Amino acid sequence: MNPPRVPPHVDSLVPYEPGKPIEEVEREYGITNIIKLASNENPLGPSSLALDAIRQALPNLGQYPDGSCYALVRALARHWDVEPENIAVGNGSDEIIHYLGIVYLQPGDTLLTGDPSFVRYKSAAVLNQAEFGAVDLKDHRYDLDAIAERITERTRLVFIANPNNPTGTMVGWKAMERFLERVPEQTVVAIDEAYYEYVEHSDYPRSWQYVREGRNVVILRTFSKIYALAGLRVGYALARPEIIRAIHQVREPFNVNSLAQTAAVASLQDPEQVSRSRRVNSEGREYLYQEFRRLGLPYVESQANFVIVDVKRPCRPVFQGLLQRGVIVRTCDNFGMPTWIRVTVGTPSDNERFIRELEAVLRGG
Repeated sequence: MNPPRVPPHVDSLVPYEPGKPIEEVEREYGITNIIKLASNENPLGPSSLALDAIRQALPNLGQYPDGSCYALVRALARHWDVEPENIAVGNGSDEIIHYLGIVYLQPGDTLLTGDPSFVRYKSAAVLNQAEFGAVDLKDHRYDLDAIAERITERTRLVFIANPNNPTGTMVGWKAMERFLERVPEQTVVAIDEAYYEYVEHSDYPRSWQYVREGRNVVILRTFSKIYALAGLRVGYALARPEIIRAIHQVREPFNVNSLAQTAAVASLQDPEQVSRSRRVNSEGREYLYQEFRRLGLPYVESQANFVIVDVKRPCRPVFQGLLQRGVIVRTCDNFGMPTWIRVTVGTPSDNERFIRELEAVLRGG
């Protein structure tokens, strides 16, 4: 029996490849005491307030979640000083990326973004049979002037990851303002700020102001990174009400589970979650920079919770060598960077172990 037909545009997609889970490495190599520095997770874990809230909510799992995310939407509206009508919540910000593709793209339309960047932007184009345009980064960061030159009357969506994944670089306020002034009305600009809370640079755009000004801009945020709720999958969009309404028109019912909503609300109430996570991340980045300089390895300064580093040889053998020593990182060869790896900033002991094992692998030990 022949398999059912898959449309060519779907068949062309390569499934997303997440970082190897710890359990898989334990099975493959028969080792324990593994550290995962591959998926840009917060090594400190969730707020204790979030964990307490989850425990209290467990008896209610027999009920469907609040489909409107009423409490979370209003908590976010207070947090960002916007109206509830400016917010849509998703099963991770990935889901909202998917919805934006459904809402704004048709065959013959175009989506533009930088390259390399987050792979799910391409999926939003391909799944809606739109053209995908990837503009090379400049000095490892988005080249907004070059993207603006590529915009046509059929460009419906532009995705800007700020900070960018995998490079960790950011676009500053002036560059963003200059770009938005060149974007025509028919084009929606989605600024993916998954790593927003980690940014320390003073020139970072205050993007929620674009929402208050009524621009055709969508700001994407997540609770997976600094709030450490990656296992619950909850993200959100800030945008003008007309855009939010369109997202709700295609949104799946009950798309955000009840524990995710409860934990996210509680996380926003913890005044220390962001500050303590930023402090550990900042100190960890500086330690990695220092060690990379000592080892003579080029790296890119990051505004996120990860760093890319050039190991000056094909990255796959280095990745495998680290795996065998119980350290999981990500290769960048699928981003067209065949000698680079990406490492999540961990705890001090995680970072020290990574450097120790990396040095041993590079020595051939």
